[in-house]
Amino acid sequence: MDLNIVWFILIGFLLVGYAILDGFDLGVGILQIFAKKEADKNAMRESIEPFWDGNEVWLLTGGGAIFAAFPHVYATVFSGFYIAMILLLVGLIFRALSIEFRNQVDSQAWKNFWDKAFSISSLVVALLLGVALGNIFIGIPLDGEMNFTGSFFTLLRPVPLFVGLTGVLMISLQGAAYLLLKTDQDLYVSAQSWVRKSWLLFIVFTVLTTVITAMTDYSKIGLLFSSFWGYLATVLLLAGVILVPRFLKREANFRVFLSSSLIIVAMFLIVGATIFPNMVPALIPDYSLDIYNAASSQRTLFAMLVIALIGMPIVLAYSTFVYRVFRK
Repeated sequence: MDLNIVWFILIGFLLVGYAILDGFDLGVGILQIFAKKEADKNAMRESIEPFWDGNEVWLLTGGGAIFAAFPHVYATVFSGFYIAMILLLVGLIFRALSIEFRNQVDSQAWKNFWDKAFSISSLVVALLLGVALGNIFIGIPLDGEMNFTGSFFTLLRPVPLFVGLTGVLMISLQGAAYLLLKTDQDLYVSAQSWVRKSWLLFIVFTVLTTVITAMTDYSKIGLLFSSFWGYLATVLLLAGVILVPRFLKREANFRVFLSSSLIIVAMFLIVGATIFPNMVPALIPDYSLDIYNAASSQRTLFAMLVIALIGMPIVLAYSTFVYRVFRK
């Protein structure tokens, strides 16, 4: 296995880690808008307070890894998705401010404002990340010099939008599954209801997204089932979807969370299996950015791999320690 493939897998691992871990943060934020009691809102927010900022490290690390290993991808995506990236940053900033500022003033109007900001910013972040992934999945307009030739509205095509909405529901399911582990009484009952509703809506939108993708570019379906990894991803997705309600009925809450996480792994694996060896597929295939024409030199890839092999175990150890300390 050459270094280019190793880095493709490593970046995928970082993005999946972010989606699973910060996914439940975002999901809790999205679901907080449905909580009516002040005590429930406090419990939901407090359930993620020890983890949310550490979870975002996975996104920063993923962006840094793309910059180091595939600089042409970094340049093309960050310039082409510029407005979307700014909106994403605004969402992340407001989400952080909502958590930190909400209880700084003893005013119900103040708290209500930050509660809404927390939910809306979480929704915006989840939607934008899903739309970005949908554009990578379906392909974007590029020219022969690796420049994005579309506009902001190009990113809002039907397939990316449906991928984004499906992603929001996937994240909501992850957040609801996480709340099963951290809450009790009325909020626990609400979390069970949110798991069921998110699960059902996720299935509906996954089917709709598949149909729209097939109508838009049927070759994506063929690419998915042209490799072992595509079949594996489909099996994992079906397994996760089937296991969520089974474990929920038995109140095996940690297994519900693992099943929801399995769905996230499967969705990213579907995208990876479909676009490989491309990093950013272009509407004109010859202009696509792949793991070779968009990569750094072999020396750079090797040096960064050494750094990653040193740094990532530290991050994993720290994350494990934090989750263990705050496990209850």
